[in-house]
Amino acid sequence: MNTIKVSVKDRLATITLERGKSNALNRELVTELDDMLKNISADDNIGGVILTGTTPFFSAGLDLVELYNYNEDEVKSFWHLFLGFTANIVAFKKPIVAAISGHSPAGGCVMALACDYRVMAEGSYIIGLNEVPVGIIVPNSIFQLYSFWIGKAEATRSLLTGKLYKPEDALKVGLIDELVKGESLLTTAERKIKKFMELESNTWSQSKLNIRQELIAAVSADQSATLDKMLKQWWSPATRHILKTILENLQRK
Repeated sequence: MNTIKVSVKDRLATITLERGKSNALNRELVTELDDMLKNISADDNIGGVILTGTTPFFSAGLDLVELYNYNEDEVKSFWHLFLGFTANIVAFKKPIVAAISGHSPAGGCVMALACDYRVMAEGSYIIGLNEVPVGIIVPNSIFQLYSFWIGKAEATRSLLTGKLYKPEDALKVGLIDELVKGESLLTTAERKIKKFMELESNTWSQSKLNIRQELIAAVSADQSATLDKMLKQWWSPATRHILKTILENLQRK
């Protein structure tokens, strides 16, 4: 594995994203993480997962540098992969807690939202879905995931403006569940997930899946029509201009 590190202790797997400084999501990282979660789901020796990153990032979201240079088939294939991965993590039957180690916009936020509980490190970080200002159409499945935690009104307002929350504000609206000092991040996440793992596993798992029944249906539905609209917008001159400007700014940094 080139982009993630996995350790297992006392039936708890900790998956750390390790792809460069920002853990930007490309095809390799998404594939490795998706495969690992599928393996863990089928492994009776593992009862839960903590998903974390490396300060100052949890994940910066999709790797726009790599995606910008994809051809039409590659972009379509990637979006199918990412939406499928999102559906898989939403329906993950075991407890999974996000230990958000830093910045978590866009795709990073989506991963955290799919987890059962979110602990975030204190600091000058941001979290939220900022796809609209970038020129990316947000599929209904992602909106349903956002609104599952923060409600439809707040999700609508923040998504349509691309609002990125400071950790304190994210806690107030329910986007994260706990805010702790960075040095306590993993300890707090472990304490929470062990409470989940102490409960009868089948009862907990089936209750989670029942609670998420409508959400799982939304993220697992055929999204071909939405994806066609997303891809059409992706290749539009307006979005390509926005993306090119973003990439030029990144290169200057």
